[in-house]
Amino acid sequence: MFEIAFLGTSASAPSISRGLSATLVLHEDQRFLVDCGEGTQRQLLRSGMGFRKLDKVLLTHGHLDHILGLGGLMSTFSRWESIDKLTIYGGGWALRRVRDLLGVVLRGDEIDLTVGLEIIQSGPVWESSGLTVTAFNVSHRGPDCYGFLFEEPSRRPFLAEEAERLRVPHGPERRRLVEGETVSLPDGRVVAPDQVLGPPVPGLKYVHVGDAGRTDNLVETCRGADALVIEATYLHQDADLARRFGHLTARQGAELAAEAGVRQLFLVHISRRYAEREVRREAREVFRGTIVPRDLDIYRVSRDNVEKVPRDRR
Repeated sequence: MFEIAFLGTSASAPSISRGLSATLVLHEDQRFLVDCGEGTQRQLLRSGMGFRKLDKVLLTHGHLDHILGLGGLMSTFSRWESIDKLTIYGGGWALRRVRDLLGVVLRGDEIDLTVGLEIIQSGPVWESSGLTVTAFNVSHRGPDCYGFLFEEPSRRPFLAEEAERLRVPHGPERRRLVEGETVSLPDGRVVAPDQVLGPPVPGLKYVHVGDAGRTDNLVETCRGADALVIEATYLHQDADLARRFGHLTARQGAELAAEAGVRQLFLVHISRRYAEREVRREAREVFRGTIVPRDLDIYRVSRDNVEKVPRDRR
């Protein structure tokens, strides 16, 4: 299961109701902050998520509206929070800008925080037994622009009824079968994993795209995603401006979701020039499963459904 906390959903500059780009992605005991626009640390507090276990930042690119909040966040972490190390993953150009920013903010200070800057390329960025995070190239203005694919491994469900029929006792034998081991039972029979495991079931797939100027190169990466977050800076009436500045329209984001067979589309990076309902209406004409989240909205993505998390359940 993923939880997606939308901390900042505005394009380029903050509006009265929307802050700059930042999204917190939660999976089991891991937290990933994707981009860190100005004011992100306050949004983390307002969301109820706080700073706990926040030790990884993924940068889509190095434009200031996506990284400027790192200065304040690092200053706070270095003085008040019990986090020993923060790792920031990004392209070379983005991390050079981050290094300059942190040099100004933390220059001469004695800090207990270790900040790691990890240059990424297209390919795996981080992985555990239950999750892989992969970077992929995105076309936008400037070099080293990336999106991120969060993907659980496929699994084979345990067929409890079949295990009962074969008289496999509860306990270590069943656990070993789930782990792919053949077991010998007390009566001498041998049971193989294939006898009690069903066909593979794909894990959840979540795709996060920051700023982008085209979608034709994203279709296969997004194919079958349970959730896609992508920018919608412009409406179709201003498609020429979108092309000029390397951004997308709401219609383009919806067309990508439809072509790739995405289950749920979230449109962010919303310009102050449009009303939220205009963005939603344009996208839903193409893809009904479109949500335009507001700042501090949190959504839970599971195998069964996508649901908004009420504030009293956070």
